[in-house]
Amino acid sequence: MFARNVSIHLKPNTLNDFTQTLEKDVVPMLRKQPGFRDEITLAYEGDTDVTAISLWDTKEQAETYATTAYPELLKSLEKFLEGQPKVRVSRVINSTSHKLTAASVVAA
Repeated sequence: MFARNVSIHLKPNTLNDFTQTLEKDVVPMLRKQPGFRDEITLAYEGDTDVTAISLWDTKEQAETYATTAYPELLKSLEKFLEGQPKVRVSRVINSTSHKLTAASVVAA
């Protein structure tokens, strides 16, 4: 399993609208993507820094999403963003919520 970690800096006073857009538009779109497993979004104190973590079955599926649906998604969120989000892809080596075995982690 792979995770896309997106660090976002929001414009002041936009967290509530960003959250509503996330629930109404972003998550339903993610659910339609091949290999998508989960979305976890964290807001930090001060409400302008957010980390969105999406989990994917394979690195290839995460990369396909990054080049196809993500650019359009980013356009729909531009009104909330201050600067460009930073994206990192990493291999998930442990999850208490998703069934991972040592063999699946090594094979990935």
